[in-house]
Amino acid sequence: MTLPGQGPRLPGLPNLHSHAFQRAFAGLTEHGTPAGDNFWSWRTRMYRFAAGLTPERLRAIATWLYVEMLEAGYTQVCEFHYVHHRADGRPYADDAAMCHALIAAARDAGIGLTLLPVLYQSSGFGAQAPQQGQRRFVRSVASMLSLLELLVVEFSGLKADLAPESAAQAPVLGVAPHSLRAVPPAALADLLAGVDALLPGCPIHIHIAEQRQEVDDCLAHTGQRPVAWLLDHAPVDARWCLVHATHMDDAEARAAAASGAVAGLCPSTEANLGDGLFDLPRWRSHGGAWGLGSDSHVTVNAAEELLLLEYGQRLARRERNVGATAAEPDTARALYEQALAGGWRAAGLAGGRPGDAVVLDPDHPALAGLPDQAAWAAHVFASHRTSAIREVWVGGRRVVHEGRHPLHEQALAGFVAARRALLQESAS
Repeated sequence: MTLPGQGPRLPGLPNLHSHAFQRAFAGLTEHGTPAGDNFWSWRTRMYRFAAGLTPERLRAIATWLYVEMLEAGYTQVCEFHYVHHRADGRPYADDAAMCHALIAAARDAGIGLTLLPVLYQSSGFGAQAPQQGQRRFVRSVASMLSLLELLVVEFSGLKADLAPESAAQAPVLGVAPHSLRAVPPAALADLLAGVDALLPGCPIHIHIAEQRQEVDDCLAHTGQRPVAWLLDHAPVDARWCLVHATHMDDAEARAAAASGAVAGLCPSTEANLGDGLFDLPRWRSHGGAWGLGSDSHVTVNAAEELLLLEYGQRLARRERNVGATAAEPDTARALYEQALAGGWRAAGLAGGRPGDAVVLDPDHPALAGLPDQAAWAAHVFASHRTSAIREVWVGGRRVVHEGRHPLHEQALAGFVAARRALLQESAS
């Protein structure tokens, strides 16, 4: 639909997986070493960089990231938040200080927020002791439930302050057991029991089957592949988001899709880290739902994530228009609509939020002179890493106009200052 003086209008897209602080780390590991590089070497460097995070720096980084997300067409972010404490593992006086930084950043930017505090306990299968760089992530189950209790009260207050017609804009609270390697089985069971009592029906996200080494380690330790183990030992259903789920076999994919869980795909990060390619046609053949996340934020562009997802499938299968369906032959529209449905479910807002919209710029070179029906494809496949977005609306409120957020310059300056400080400390 095109409105007078505006342009083609799309629904706002949820970003179902974000580690906000990693936006400041993007681009800092793109150099090879004689020993070779993979996810695990990247992670070691990331931990060193993250050691300098403070609540103030996290707020500055997240505010800029959320401004970028809005300008790029995302209207909701699921923040998978695991940096809880000081670098030496000591809690802040305010145990929710880092959560408060993210809540404030989302409020300032005007993006919808699904906050997912993360339970993290071990460095590997078998309850291996946390590494030094992981100390600030670690919580007991009791500590996590205590944090959630505090946030339940705060989120209720935030919702109460909104007018009835704006209630859908209230932040959503969920939880995230980090991964099977970081959460031992007993802790996972205790966490889920506590969450069921405290936050029944809330979103539950978990990293799973991202790396082949994770699959091999899980097999060695449990005798099962990660997704198979999770399905056998946890009540996985439509509340769950299986982030990445890259390395599933067919039996796992069939069972996971049948559970109703959403696969959380992060094409730009999975490519950057060398994770591998998710088998999208197989997942869809089993009726699986999926959504998109920008994860480490090497790319903050909703259209580009869709492009990378489709192009990865084309390269793997040597076919074109893999994302198209019989019901929707327009590839961009089919992918977008599927990402919407799965993304909103993963965000805890099944069906989406009224008043979220992305208005495209009919004068952008990718769209100029094209009929409306070509706008989705041009936006996804032909915008050349620029943005064809003119306006973005969240809950009926315009937050981006003429391609810019009103906090663009201010938020960018805060981000640059925070990143400079982190770089100086990580280099010393």
